[in-house]
Amino acid sequence: MPETAPVDLRYPVGKWEKKGPLTHDEREKMIESVAAAPERVRAATAGLNDSQLNTPYRPGGWTVRQTVHHIADSHMNAFIRMRLGVTEVEPTVKPYDEKLWAELIDTRSAPVELSLSILDALHKRWVMFMRAMREIDFMRAINHPENGKMTLDDVLSLYEWHGRHHAGHITALRTRAGW
Repeated sequence: MPETAPVDLRYPVGKWEKKGPLTHDEREKMIESVAAAPERVRAATAGLNDSQLNTPYRPGGWTVRQTVHHIADSHMNAFIRMRLGVTEVEPTVKPYDEKLWAELIDTRSAPVELSLSILDALHKRWVMFMRAMREIDFMRAINHPENGKMTLDDVLSLYEWHGRHHAGHITALRTRAGW
């Protein structure tokens, strides 16, 4: 029987890979995936109790609750970064320490519904914004102090992956735990 490689619980949908300029069809599919992200996260957390929400998705990882709040924090930053990228010439965006944010009291204890509601509204605005962008706007860039120069296609690609990535953490935990 052939050996299978161990599953890397950190990357349930694989690692993000920069794809370069996106085609119109690739971009549309990614925007649709961003539009679906709030429902994907909502479905992944549906019916979980406080004990389950306070369970790390992997050893040494964040809890499900922290993960949901992180998605909202991260996607709010992504939305702002894209808006800056469209309205300024290659702005330098501010990174934040996501690990420290995940330890803040609201991230560790607030009901996940708060961040699920944020994601619902945020993604509606974000998708509306991206659908109004011209192709040339997606070629505009931001400077990220940790990631370097990123086009808005790169930002779209990264955060489309990011939503699937963290929903995948939660659904993989549910599968392993039999929830």
